[in-house]
Amino acid sequence: MPIDLICLDADDTLWHNMRHFHEAQAAFTAMLRPFVSADVAHQTLEACEMRNLRLYGYGAKGFTLSMIETAIELGGERLPAGVIADILAAGRRLLAHPVELLHGIEATMDALAARGRLVLVTKGDLLHQEAKLAASGLGDRFAGVEIVSDKTEATFTRLFARYGVAAERAVMAGDSMRSDVLPALAAGAWAAHIPQKGAWAHEAGQDPHDHPRFRRLPDLAALPDWIDTIGG
Repeated sequence: MPIDLICLDADDTLWHNMRHFHEAQAAFTAMLRPFVSADVAHQTLEACEMRNLRLYGYGAKGFTLSMIETAIELGGERLPAGVIADILAAGRRLLAHPVELLHGIEATMDALAARGRLVLVTKGDLLHQEAKLAASGLGDRFAGVEIVSDKTEATFTRLFARYGVAAERAVMAGDSMRSDVLPALAAGAWAAHIPQKGAWAHEAGQDPHDHPRFRRLPDLAALPDWIDTIGG
């Protein structure tokens, strides 16, 4: 059965993302060096992020708020006001970093567009994700853009219904096992995992290596050929 709908993640699937968060985190741990070790700063920040996801959601703004909260927790009354200003500056850099496409993305997008409708499915802050898509120059290639608070089985079920396609005629591709692969499979679609270095541990998940609708690919450029085998 041929694929009609090709859903693509954005961050670290089409363009670089996590390396900018790693840079912001490195700057943050350096700011807190007078108070705690880098390991303690990192672990405390990670725990704070997990607590705050349900309040702030995903993205640079929530990450910045979590950095501020963590700094206050670890520095206490000794924390200089200048550290908060430095954290806010790091957050602004995170929001304003240039969009750098992964290698060969434009040609791959053209190849995918010849095989089905393309829909961007990404989570995070609405304004920031819209800005990154505009800066990427890829917007015109998509038949639809879905910026969601999280990716779940229900998210994909609603998406397939909105675009009028049966789940078994849709494929989702992205770098996150937790957000891109597992919920798409649960909704009845095909799913491709495209791992990237430096991935966030939160986005890990149980490997469905023996699932008949799953494939791990070395990069997005391998997706068109896999789609052809599904259609065949």
